[in-house]
Amino acid sequence: MDNTNVNKVIIVEGLTDKKQIEKVINEEVTIICTNGTLGVEKLDELLDTYDLYNKDVYILVDEDKSGKKLRKQLSNELPHAEHIYVSSEYREVATTPVNFLATALVSKRISVDPLFLL
Repeated sequence: MDNTNVNKVIIVEGLTDKKQIEKVINEEVTIICTNGTLGVEKLDELLDTYDLYNKDVYILVDEDKSGKKLRKQLSNELPHAEHIYVSSEYREVATTPVNFLATALVSKRISVDPLFLL
């Protein structure tokens, strides 16, 4: 599937984060894994490839030092991006229980499987 035509984009750090989100979402969303912080070249490539200046962008990263650094970097480049936070209790997107993750996603108008909201 060509995800460049999907209007919503969630940026996460790693593959396990992506898999956790895919469990709960119920709409077409492009999920980009950064695999940590981004160099200028890689960031420019993502901006162009996914047309991020013209998409609804959501930043969902871990609540640790590297996640906060990435969030700041992405915020500077994409000031229109919305932020989704995981509880500092869970710290990582991949270890956040699916019901908490679903609630956070719904709060940003991302459709999720209703079973995760019970």
